[in-house]
Amino acid sequence: MNPKTAVDPDQPSGPAGRGRLFVVSAPSGAGKSTLCQAARERLPDLVYSVSTTTRPPRPGEVEGRDYFFVSPEAFRQGIAAGQWAEWAQVHDNYYGTSADFIDSHLSAGRDVLLDIDVQGAAQILARYPDTETIFIMAPSLAALRERLVRRGQDDAAVIEKRLRNAAAEIARKAHYRHLVVNDDLPVAIERFVGILKGEVP
Repeated sequence: MNPKTAVDPDQPSGPAGRGRLFVVSAPSGAGKSTLCQAARERLPDLVYSVSTTTRPPRPGEVEGRDYFFVSPEAFRQGIAAGQWAEWAQVHDNYYGTSADFIDSHLSAGRDVLLDIDVQGAAQILARYPDTETIFIMAPSLAALRERLVRRGQDDAAVIEKRLRNAAAEIARKAHYRHLVVNDDLPVAIERFVGILKGEVP
């Protein structure tokens, strides 16, 4: 069920050949998805973590590629068993990252990238203290507002809510080891990929 990738011998890895764990967080509209997609294209051996959810699949979503889909009962059993490296309940649905998914890839020497929010990142750090954390942000809240308006996916009330959430998330940026300001996209991609390759201290 978990995707398998080959290990690139030219890429640095963790202790005793163990892979490295990366967590990336960002406010909505900061360009995190674009940066992650660019990194996956540049680093094909990077394992992009697939979350588990109890919500039904949306049209076009594929089991094991977009999410692992389970029942609420199975997810709650996983909580009791300590199965989730991080998890949250959003409205009526659960979302989480399997610790077995992470551990199996790290043990095999593969680097793993998790795209999660600031609350999930705190849970991951509590369990994996050596995690490399990366925070992506727009150059300003004004720029973030402009991007959210330009992409045309949300009405004004939702945009204002996203901006309030963004301000709270940005206040947590000091908890992250690396900061990438997505002002110039090619420059941001180079910095982001450089962090994942171990070229940025």
